[in-house]
Amino acid sequence: MTINRIFVLAKNVFQEVVRDRILYIIGFYALILAAAFRVFPEFAATTEDKMFLDFGMAAMNAIGLIVTIFVGTGLVNKEIEKRTILVLIAKPVSRSEIIVGKYLGLSAVLAVLVATMTVIYLIFLQFANIPHPTASILIAAIFLVLQLSLITAMAITFGVFTASLLATILTFAVYLIGNITQDLVQLGRLSRNPGIELLTQGLFLILPDLSRLDLKNDAVYGLQALPDTTALITNAGYGLLYSALLLAIAIFIFSQREF
Repeated sequence: MTINRIFVLAKNVFQEVVRDRILYIIGFYALILAAAFRVFPEFAATTEDKMFLDFGMAAMNAIGLIVTIFVGTGLVNKEIEKRTILVLIAKPVSRSEIIVGKYLGLSAVLAVLVATMTVIYLIFLQFANIPHPTASILIAAIFLVLQLSLITAMAITFGVFTASLLATILTFAVYLIGNITQDLVQLGRLSRNPGIELLTQGLFLILPDLSRLDLKNDAVYGLQALPDTTALITNAGYGLLYSALLLAIAIFIFSQREF
Protein backbone atom coordinates (compact mmCIF):
# COMPACT_ATOMS: atom_id res chain seq x y z
CA MET A 1 0.00 0.00 0.00
CA THR A 2 1.14 3.54 -0.80
CA ILE A 3 0.51 6.30 1.72
CA ASN A 4 0.02 8.96 -0.97
CA ARG A 5 -2.71 7.01 -2.77
CA ILE A 6 -4.45 6.20 0.53
CA PHE A 7 -4.34 9.89 1.47
CA VAL A 8 -5.89 10.89 -1.87
CA LEU A 9 -8.67 8.31 -1.46
CA ALA A 10 -9.32 9.44 2.12
CA LYS A 11 -9.40 13.09 1.03
CA ASN A 12 -11.90 12.28 -1.72
CA VAL A 13 -14.17 10.45 0.76
CA PHE A 14 -13.94 13.37 3.20
CA GLN A 15 -14.86 15.88 0.49
CA GLU A 16 -17.68 13.68 -0.81
CA VAL A 17 -19.25 13.31 2.63
CA VAL A 18 -18.94 17.06 3.25
CA ARG A 19 -20.60 17.77 -0.13
CA ASP A 20 -23.47 15.53 0.97
CA ARG A 21 -23.99 18.08 3.78
CA ILE A 22 -23.53 15.52 6.51
CA LEU A 23 -21.79 18.13 8.65
CA TYR A 24 -25.01 20.19 8.62
CA ILE A 25 -26.11 17.78 11.31
CA ILE A 26 -23.93 19.81 13.68
CA GLY A 27 -26.54 22.57 13.46
CA PHE A 28 -29.21 20.03 14.38
CA TYR A 29 -27.18 19.04 17.42
CA ALA A 30 -26.95 22.67 18.53
CA LEU A 31 -30.71 23.08 18.09
CA ILE A 32 -31.62 20.05 20.18
CA LEU A 33 -29.22 21.18 22.92
CA ALA A 34 -30.87 24.60 22.91
CA ALA A 35 -34.31 22.96 23.10
CA ALA A 36 -33.19 20.70 25.95
CA PHE A 37 -31.70 23.69 27.77
CA ARG A 38 -35.10 25.38 27.68
CA VAL A 39 -37.29 22.34 28.34
CA PHE A 40 -35.48 20.41 31.09
CA PRO A 41 -36.04 23.02 33.85
CA GLU A 42 -39.79 22.66 33.25
CA PHE A 43 -39.68 18.95 34.12
CA ALA A 44 -36.93 18.70 36.71
CA ALA A 45 -36.27 21.77 38.78
CA THR A 46 -33.43 20.22 40.79
CA THR A 47 -31.82 17.70 38.44
CA GLU A 48 -31.84 19.58 35.14
CA ASP A 49 -28.06 20.05 35.23
CA LYS A 50 -27.40 16.31 35.43
CA MET A 51 -30.08 15.64 32.80
CA PHE A 52 -28.50 18.13 30.42
CA LEU A 53 -25.04 16.63 30.94
CA ASP A 54 -26.38 13.16 30.20
CA PHE A 55 -28.52 14.26 27.25
CA GLY A 56 -25.68 16.13 25.54
CA MET A 57 -23.36 13.13 25.59
CA ALA A 58 -26.12 10.70 24.58
CA ALA A 59 -27.22 12.90 21.66
CA MET A 60 -23.62 13.19 20.48
CA ASN A 61 -23.29 9.40 20.57
CA ALA A 62 -26.59 8.84 18.74
CA ILE A 63 -25.84 11.34 15.97
CA GLY A 64 -22.36 9.92 15.45
CA LEU A 65 -23.76 6.38 15.31
CA ILE A 66 -26.40 7.28 12.71
CA VAL A 67 -23.84 8.95 10.45
CA THR A 68 -21.38 6.08 10.88
CA ILE A 69 -23.82 3.30 10.04
CA PHE A 70 -25.68 4.90 7.15
CA VAL A 71 -22.60 6.40 5.49
CA GLY A 72 -20.18 3.59 6.36
CA THR A 73 -22.28 0.74 4.94
CA GLY A 74 -22.55 2.57 1.61
CA LEU A 75 -18.92 3.59 1.20
CA VAL A 76 -17.92 0.51 -0.77
CA ASN A 77 -21.36 -0.96 -1.44
CA LYS A 78 -22.48 2.17 -3.29
CA GLU A 79 -19.47 1.89 -5.59
CA ILE A 80 -20.31 -1.76 -6.27
CA GLU A 81 -24.02 -1.16 -6.94
CA LYS A 82 -23.35 1.78 -9.28
CA ARG A 83 -20.50 -0.12 -10.96
CA THR A 84 -18.18 2.83 -10.39
CA ILE A 85 -15.91 0.37 -8.61
CA LEU A 86 -14.78 -0.73 -12.08
CA VAL A 87 -13.30 2.72 -12.63
CA LEU A 88 -11.46 2.57 -9.30
CA ILE A 89 -9.94 -0.87 -9.70
CA ALA A 90 -8.89 -0.02 -13.27
CA LYS A 91 -6.61 2.68 -11.87
CA PRO A 92 -3.18 1.98 -10.35
CA VAL A 93 -4.66 1.53 -6.89
CA SER A 94 -4.96 -1.71 -4.94
CA ARG A 95 -8.14 -2.96 -3.34
CA SER A 96 -6.55 -2.73 0.10
CA GLU A 97 -5.81 0.95 -0.54
CA ILE A 98 -9.47 1.50 -1.47
CA ILE A 99 -10.69 -0.03 1.80
CA VAL A 100 -8.17 1.75 4.02
CA GLY A 101 -8.63 5.08 2.21
CA LYS A 102 -12.40 5.01 2.59
CA TYR A 103 -12.08 4.00 6.24
CA LEU A 104 -9.68 6.83 7.05
CA GLY A 105 -11.76 9.35 5.11
CA LEU A 106 -14.95 8.61 7.04
CA SER A 107 -13.02 8.39 10.33
CA ALA A 108 -11.71 11.90 9.66
CA VAL A 109 -15.27 13.15 9.07
CA LEU A 110 -16.39 11.54 12.33
CA ALA A 111 -13.47 13.10 14.21
CA VAL A 112 -14.42 16.57 12.92
CA LEU A 113 -18.08 15.92 13.69
CA VAL A 114 -17.45 14.78 17.27
CA ALA A 115 -14.89 17.53 17.93
CA THR A 116 -17.29 20.23 16.79
CA MET A 117 -20.22 18.81 18.76
CA THR A 118 -17.98 18.58 21.84
CA VAL A 119 -17.06 22.27 21.54
CA ILE A 120 -20.75 23.21 21.20
CA TYR A 121 -21.59 21.01 24.19
CA LEU A 122 -18.91 22.62 26.37
CA ILE A 123 -20.06 26.11 25.32
CA PHE A 124 -23.59 25.31 26.45
CA LEU A 125 -22.31 23.92 29.75
CA GLN A 126 -20.17 27.00 30.32
CA PHE A 127 -22.99 29.38 29.38
CA ALA A 128 -25.41 27.63 31.74
CA ASN A 129 -22.84 27.48 34.57
CA ILE A 130 -23.34 23.73 34.85
CA PRO A 131 -20.51 22.02 36.79
CA HIS A 132 -18.75 19.64 34.44
CA PRO A 133 -15.48 17.67 34.26
CA THR A 134 -13.95 19.12 31.09
CA ALA A 135 -11.05 16.65 30.98
CA SER A 136 -13.36 13.64 31.37
CA ILE A 137 -15.67 14.96 28.65
CA LEU A 138 -12.74 15.41 26.26
CA ILE A 139 -11.50 11.87 26.98
CA ALA A 140 -15.01 10.51 26.44
CA ALA A 141 -15.18 12.37 23.11
CA ILE A 142 -11.85 10.87 21.98
CA PHE A 143 -13.06 7.38 22.87
CA LEU A 144 -16.33 8.06 21.08
CA VAL A 145 -14.28 8.69 17.92
CA LEU A 146 -12.47 5.38 18.50
CA GLN A 147 -15.79 3.59 18.96
CA LEU A 148 -17.29 5.14 15.83
CA SER A 149 -14.14 4.28 13.88
CA LEU A 150 -14.50 0.66 14.97
CA ILE A 151 -18.15 0.68 13.87
CA THR A 152 -17.03 2.23 10.57
CA ALA A 153 -14.70 -0.73 10.02
CA MET A 154 -17.60 -3.05 10.86
CA ALA A 155 -19.94 -1.22 8.46
CA ILE A 156 -17.40 -1.37 5.63
CA THR A 157 -16.83 -5.09 6.23
CA PHE A 158 -20.55 -5.85 6.01
CA GLY A 159 -20.94 -3.49 3.05
CA VAL A 160 -18.25 -5.30 1.07
CA PHE A 161 -20.22 -8.53 0.72
CA THR A 162 -23.89 -7.70 1.26
CA ALA A 163 -26.55 -5.17 0.27
CA SER A 164 -26.67 -1.76 1.96
CA LEU A 165 -29.91 -2.42 3.85
CA LEU A 166 -28.74 -5.74 5.26
CA ALA A 167 -25.34 -4.27 6.07
CA THR A 168 -27.05 -1.46 7.98
CA ILE A 169 -29.17 -3.91 9.97
CA LEU A 170 -26.20 -6.16 10.77
CA THR A 171 -24.01 -3.23 11.85
CA PHE A 172 -26.71 -1.85 14.11
CA ALA A 173 -27.31 -5.31 15.60
CA VAL A 174 -23.59 -5.73 16.33
CA TYR A 175 -23.56 -2.28 17.95
CA LEU A 176 -26.45 -3.19 20.25
CA ILE A 177 -25.01 -6.58 21.23
CA GLY A 178 -21.50 -5.16 21.49
CA ASN A 179 -22.61 -2.84 24.27
CA ILE A 180 -23.97 -5.69 26.39
CA THR A 181 -21.50 -8.53 25.74
CA GLN A 182 -20.26 -8.51 29.34
CA ASP A 183 -23.86 -8.65 30.59
CA LEU A 184 -24.52 -11.56 28.23
CA VAL A 185 -21.65 -13.52 29.77
CA GLN A 186 -23.05 -12.93 33.24
CA LEU A 187 -26.51 -13.95 32.03
CA GLY A 188 -25.09 -17.17 30.59
CA ARG A 189 -23.45 -18.02 33.92
CA LEU A 190 -26.66 -17.33 35.80
CA SER A 191 -28.65 -19.58 33.46
CA ARG A 192 -26.51 -22.59 34.48
CA ASN A 193 -27.18 -23.97 31.01
CA PRO A 194 -23.95 -25.17 29.32
CA GLY A 195 -25.31 -24.42 25.84
CA ILE A 196 -26.37 -20.87 26.65
CA GLU A 197 -23.15 -20.25 28.58
CA LEU A 198 -21.08 -21.43 25.60
CA LEU A 199 -23.11 -19.23 23.24
CA THR A 200 -22.71 -16.10 25.37
CA GLN A 201 -18.98 -16.70 25.80
CA GLY A 202 -18.64 -17.16 22.04
CA LEU A 203 -20.44 -13.87 21.39
CA PHE A 204 -18.17 -12.16 23.90
CA LEU A 205 -15.05 -13.46 22.15
CA ILE A 206 -16.21 -12.74 18.59
CA LEU A 207 -18.14 -9.47 18.87
CA PRO A 208 -16.47 -6.19 19.89
CA ASP A 209 -16.84 -5.15 23.52
CA LEU A 210 -17.98 -1.61 22.78
CA SER A 211 -18.55 -0.84 26.46
CA ARG A 212 -14.77 -0.52 26.79
CA LEU A 213 -14.90 2.52 24.52
CA ASP A 214 -17.99 4.08 26.09
CA LEU A 215 -16.94 6.63 28.72
CA LYS A 216 -19.93 8.95 28.66
CA ASN A 217 -21.15 7.78 32.07
CA ASP A 218 -17.71 8.48 33.53
CA ALA A 219 -17.83 11.94 31.99
CA VAL A 220 -21.29 12.69 33.36
CA TYR A 221 -21.11 11.11 36.80
CA GLY A 222 -17.39 10.84 37.52
CA LEU A 223 -16.88 14.48 38.38
CA GLN A 224 -13.94 14.04 40.70
CA ALA A 225 -11.48 11.56 39.21
CA LEU A 226 -10.08 10.91 35.76
CA PRO A 227 -10.17 7.34 34.42
CA ASP A 228 -7.13 5.14 35.06
CA THR A 229 -4.40 5.83 32.47
CA THR A 230 -3.48 2.16 32.04
CA ALA A 231 -7.11 1.23 31.42
CA LEU A 232 -7.45 4.04 28.88
CA ILE A 233 -4.39 2.90 26.93
CA THR A 234 -5.49 -0.74 27.05
CA ASN A 235 -9.02 0.04 25.88
CA ALA A 236 -7.77 2.37 23.13
CA GLY A 237 -5.39 -0.34 21.93
CA TYR A 238 -8.26 -2.83 21.96
CA GLY A 239 -10.37 -0.56 19.76
CA LEU A 240 -7.56 0.09 17.28
CA LEU A 241 -6.60 -3.60 17.10
CA TYR A 242 -10.20 -4.69 16.54
CA SER A 243 -10.62 -2.06 13.81
CA ALA A 244 -7.44 -3.28 12.11
CA LEU A 245 -8.73 -6.88 12.25
CA LEU A 246 -12.05 -5.88 10.68
CA LEU A 247 -10.27 -3.95 7.93
CA ALA A 248 -8.09 -6.99 7.23
CA ILE A 249 -11.25 -9.12 6.87
CA ALA A 250 -12.84 -6.49 4.60
CA ILE A 251 -9.71 -6.34 2.44
CA PHE A 252 -9.62 -10.15 2.13
CA ILE A 253 -13.29 -10.37 1.12
CA PHE A 254 -13.01 -7.44 -1.27
CA SER A 255 -9.90 -8.88 -2.92
CA GLN A 256 -11.77 -12.13 -3.64
CA ARG A 257 -14.71 -10.44 -5.35
CA GLU A 258 -14.96 -10.33 -9.11
CA PHE A 259 -16.60 -7.43 -10.94
